[in-house]
This record gives sequence, C-alpha cells and structure tokens, in this order.
Amino acid sequence: MSASRVLRAGDRTVTPWKNGGGVTREVAAGPDGAGLDDFTWRVSLAEVARGGPFSAFPGVDRIITVVDGPGMELTVDGTPHTLAEPYRPFAFPGDAETTCRLLGGPLVDLNVMTRRTRATAHVRIVREGFHLDPRPTEQVVLIALAGTVTPAEPGVTLGRLDAAVLCDRDAGAVRVEGVAAVVTVTVTAPPAPPAPAVPSGG
Repeated sequence: MSASRVLRAGDRTVTPWKNGGGVTREVAAGPDGAGLDDFTWRVSLAEVARGGPFSAFPGVDRIITVVDGPGMELTVDGTPHTLAEPYRPFAFPGDAETTCRLLGGPLVDLNVMTRRTRATAHVRIVREGFHLDPRPTEQVVLIALAGTVTPAEPGVTLGRLDAAVLCDRDAGAVRVEGVAAVVTVTVTAPPAPPAPAVPSGG
C-alpha cells in the first residue's frame, strides 16, 4: 500500500457550508481531482451544527451514517426517517427534497454519494476483523470510525477517522479494534467526457 492511499484525518481540507450549518471534509473521490460537479463517487465526513434543508444533487444516490452525536430526523420527499443510533447507514436519493432536524445537538456523519448512471456504493459497518477481497471493478474506502483499523499491509494502522483507499491488489485480513466503515464502490460506466469547446469569434 503506497502512502498516498492512506488518508489521514488531520490532512483534510475543511469546507464550510454556504448556509453556515456545518462543515465538510472530503475523504476520497473518484476520479482523482473530481469536484462536486463532476465526481463519479465521493466519500466525506460532515460536522452538522444545525438542521435545515439539504442541497439537491440531481442524479446522485446518497448513503448517510451517523458517526457521533444524538442523531437526526431526515424528511425525504415528505416522509420522516429517524436516525437516532450511530453506525446505521441510510440510503436515499440525492435529488429528493430533504430536510434535517437534529435530535439534540451537533453530530458527525459519514456521507457517500454516487452518480447514479456511473457507479453504485454499499456501506458496511464492522466491529471485528474480516477478510477483504475486492473485485477488480471495485474500490474500497476503509474508514476507522472508532478505535483503530489495521489493513493487510504491514506497518499501516488507521486511527480514528483515518481512511485508506484499497483495490483488488490489497486483499487480505483486516484487524478492527473498534468500529470501521467499509465503503465499496463499483464503477459501472466511465466518467462523462468533457464538453467540446465552442469556437469563439466570427
């Protein structure tokens, strides 16, 4: 495992929300260098200070997991869903009208987004060691939500909220002493090509 694929929590850039309700720290995204407008998949951690409407992401599927805090109620297209317990992934469409109400104070959540026509994702929460065996079409983002996580590569240990991006070459035993999120992303289509330049002048 190369050091560039181990993603330390302390190295992440903090992005404040436009509405002032929280901040986001991107964990990983694909393809490399993709932003909010052109990602195929994106994994991030958010610190939510107050409730309010979620931004709409047309054509995007989302999975949100409470990591710390008293939880929240999400109302998705008029239907309320209570996320009061940590480590329970909840999937919903990013283009649905969604609002958030905090149940007792600030929280931290894990957010996974995939472009619906290009990728799918699955979030699994593990509390004990397991064998990781990604397929060639998969990328796995392994995140230590609590305690420590040790991938198969000797000498690499993930502390709280550290992460690693793994592929089929990284198969092997993973030791979990705490709680880990295993985000498996399957890319089903290549990224859309950039739009052709429009000639200027006459």
